[in-house]
Amino acid sequence: MRAAPSCPRCFGPLHEPSVWNSSWRCDLHGDVLPLQPPHRPSRAALDALRQASLVPVWLPWPLPTGWLVTGFAEVGDDRTGGRASVVALSGPSVTHGPADLLIVAEEPGVGLGAAYAGLDGPDPGGEFDAGPPHAKIEVRGHPGALWCLLKGVPPDRAVYVGEALGNWLWMIAWPAEVGCFIPLAQLSLRDLRDNDQELDLPYGAFSPRLDDEPREA
Repeated sequence: MRAAPSCPRCFGPLHEPSVWNSSWRCDLHGDVLPLQPPHRPSRAALDALRQASLVPVWLPWPLPTGWLVTGFAEVGDDRTGGRASVVALSGPSVTHGPADLLIVAEEPGVGLGAAYAGLDGPDPGGEFDAGPPHAKIEVRGHPGALWCLLKGVPPDRAVYVGEALGNWLWMIAWPAEVGCFIPLAQLSLRDLRDNDQELDLPYGAFSPRLDDEPREA
């Protein structure tokens, strides 16, 4: 796993804050919030994420059959608080072999969801919700909508994005055919920060999707 914070937009190295600059800085993207090294799946890691996060920590519950929680990640530090959260899930693919799903909640402009989606910009762009939604979900007991992104998305993954509680909500799935599962699964998302979310979560092996490699902007 990464031993130091990295850029949430390209996963590249960062320059630490100094007496001259109080922000973390990426050579490609300038001042950014730091993407912290990912956490292996455990109750202790989840509790730490819940306490620090200023954005929702989304989890579909009940989990689809055969799916496990496989890690967490966050963007931010002690000064800023958690401004993006990631919950990783792994389970059976639609066809054969394993599947991975990252659920990202983030403030606009952070850029982590777009980076996992393989996009160049920090956000999904203004045209993502131009038509009717491609998937309907439940968010804290209320109806929610997601749109499937195609433009600029690498062919190995499926990307859905929407808005919830004033933040971006991303679902990025590998392999791409898992994307057809999202509209059919009738997912109901819970915010694990809420006090009544003391769930007995099933944990699995750490998701390799949380250890992405640096890419060019």
